[in-house]
Amino acid sequence: MAFLAILIGLMPSFLLVGLGGLIRDRLSVNAWQGLDKLNFEILFPALLFVAASTREIRPGAIVTIAPVVWGLMGVALIVAWQARRFGPERFLDFAGSWQTAWRFNSALAFIAVGVTDAADPALMAVCIGMAVPMANVFAVSALSRGGSLGVWGTVRKVALNPFLLASLSGVAVGLSGWKIPAPVLAPLTMLAEAAIPIALISVGATMNWGALARLDRFSGIICATKLIVMPMVAVAVALGLGLPGTISIVVVIWAALPTASGAHVLAAGFGADRVLSATLVAQTTLLAAASLPVWIAVAVAVFGG
Repeated sequence: MAFLAILIGLMPSFLLVGLGGLIRDRLSVNAWQGLDKLNFEILFPALLFVAASTREIRPGAIVTIAPVVWGLMGVALIVAWQARRFGPERFLDFAGSWQTAWRFNSALAFIAVGVTDAADPALMAVCIGMAVPMANVFAVSALSRGGSLGVWGTVRKVALNPFLLASLSGVAVGLSGWKIPAPVLAPLTMLAEAAIPIALISVGATMNWGALARLDRFSGIICATKLIVMPMVAVAVALGLGLPGTISIVVVIWAALPTASGAHVLAAGFGADRVLSATLVAQTTLLAAASLPVWIAVAVAVFGG
């Protein structure tokens, strides 16, 4: 029954992704790219900031969550490396796909925590805030190995990431206990409310809906790493460390998310195979429609008591 409720809760989001697929030809490719840029630079940073800054955050939550999410991404990096021998010969092309094993879809993160009362959006904002810099360090470092981006270029690209800046700013406000004045918070909240629907429609419009037919050993290892290994290890770590239930549920949900919808954009920016990474984005997103509700139900059943 809980699984069915979770599935129903996620259904509107998947329908928005489907809507994007239906209306993709109504806008040009440049228009969809412009929406992605708007979401990346303004709307989603507003969502991250509002989610973290409007709720009280305890310092202990950050100290607990940060090493856990970093460790889980490290596990994904190592496990997904096993796909190297089945992937493209050029390392840069492999790196563009490899990054999808540990990166995550932040839009679905807040939708997923919203389908159960046992999950706290503020803790998800902490997860994202702690995970974004490390995810980018891993991804940019791997991609720069085959490109011309130096150490300082890598540091600058990571440090100026809008998701990172918004998450850390919101967490700082949440830790301080300071209440943002309503006239200032109101426009930020309006921007935040627009982020998720626009992101989901854009994902559907740019996704290759036939990607599952291209699932092979290489992409299968990476998809399994992201959608099965990471959340499975998250459950084991939470149990092993005896983490609080509220934190455990959020960490498992975060670990079970499909990869970042813009992973192929980063890959293309470094000259890696855009089509290959875009296919993995589509594959993990489509497969997550089945796997994500299962992991949410598992997290609630194991840690929600």
